[in-house]
Amino acid sequence: MRHLKTILTASAIALTSMSFGSYANTAALDQLLNEVKSNRVSEAKINKQREAEFRAARDQKQALLNKAKKELADEQARQKRLQQTFADNENRITDKTKELDDAKGTLGEMFGVVRQASGETVGRIATSIVSAQPEYANRTELLAKLAEAKELPKLNELEELWFALQTEMTESAKVVKFDASVVGLDGSESMQTVTRVGTFNLLGEDKYLKFNSESDQIEPLGRQPESHMVASVADFNSTTSGFAGLYLDPSRGAILDIFKQKATMMERYHQGGLPGYVITVVLLIGALISLERFITLTVVGAKIKSQLKNLQSPSQKNPLGRILSVYDSNKSVDTETLELKLDEAILRETPSIERGVNVIKILAAIAPLLGLLGTVTGMIGTFQSITLFGTGDPKIMAGDISMALVTTAQGLIAALPLIFLHSITAAKSKSIVHVLEEQSAGIVASHAEKERA
Repeated sequence: MRHLKTILTASAIALTSMSFGSYANTAALDQLLNEVKSNRVSEAKINKQREAEFRAARDQKQALLNKAKKELADEQARQKRLQQTFADNENRITDKTKELDDAKGTLGEMFGVVRQASGETVGRIATSIVSAQPEYANRTELLAKLAEAKELPKLNELEELWFALQTEMTESAKVVKFDASVVGLDGSESMQTVTRVGTFNLLGEDKYLKFNSESDQIEPLGRQPESHMVASVADFNSTTSGFAGLYLDPSRGAILDIFKQKATMMERYHQGGLPGYVITVVLLIGALISLERFITLTVVGAKIKSQLKNLQSPSQKNPLGRILSVYDSNKSVDTETLELKLDEAILRETPSIERGVNVIKILAAIAPLLGLLGTVTGMIGTFQSITLFGTGDPKIMAGDISMALVTTAQGLIAALPLIFLHSITAAKSKSIVHVLEEQSAGIVASHAEKERA
């Protein structure tokens, strides 16, 4: 066909050239006609050859189609057989399952109980301080298998579960000492004698320890409880007979973990911030003034008592002696003048006696006001934190709230002893002034009697 198209195209071109050309070539047309005839013959041969090839391929494709149909029929037959086999197996499995359930009877309930008990026991033993002892390590392997088992446990496995529960119960009533490696807070290890008190506490030589179930290691607490609780550990370890007091943690370590987070007195003090430090300074100043006044007034009172025993020989080293000296210098004056002279002498002595007493009173009044100032400052900081960060995280507000509460307590704690010290010093100064006034009144009365006589 391609050759024919080529010839026809060439003929068309030739005819076109003849129509537009000036000269006709007859020989060329004869040659073109011969070529068209020869190409038609060759094209017919090619078409016959292609037809033969197509028929041969058609027979081959028919054979393949027949083969595929046969394979399809075989697979369909195999599918039916497999479906029947699957249905038969399903029925057989149902029957066998029913037979198994009938054969197990109440063993199925026991299987569930064993799995549940094993799971609970694994958790209890893994975190128990009994596992800190070397001889009781790795007790959870079999129990973990029982907790995840999908078949009925064997008799020896049930016995192991029984032994694990019985061991834990028996050891909970014992106080045992054993040598074990203790990992310090800095990561260093050391062999120590550890005391296990039932399933409650592990004790070192002078402090509480804990058992880390994740790393299977004995570690000290990050922070020990209060000193009087820690002191009981050494007393308990040193006791060889009789009874000894000891603080126990019945929650198996939960309370000790809470004590680790509990703030110490020093940490609470520093939570007061700058207002708390100022309150401390006020308390110290008031205490120093009170101490100085107490010592000074005690010495002055002792000298006055000594002077009272010897009124005839006044001394210039105490207020009463100086008042008596004024009397000795003015024995010849009238009573009213003498009274004025003595009152003047008492007024001269009073400031030195009452010096600092009012300062203590003022400091006692300032301390709670400073605490109130810290409270207001802390609440302002709290509301600012709420404004900036909201109320989603209470820890953001905890610092300011601590300042608000701690400074109030610090102000009251400082004011109470200052009020008490002010009362003591004021009473001492008043007693001394009272003695001076009493002696002065006696001197005036004696001088008046002499004038009348």
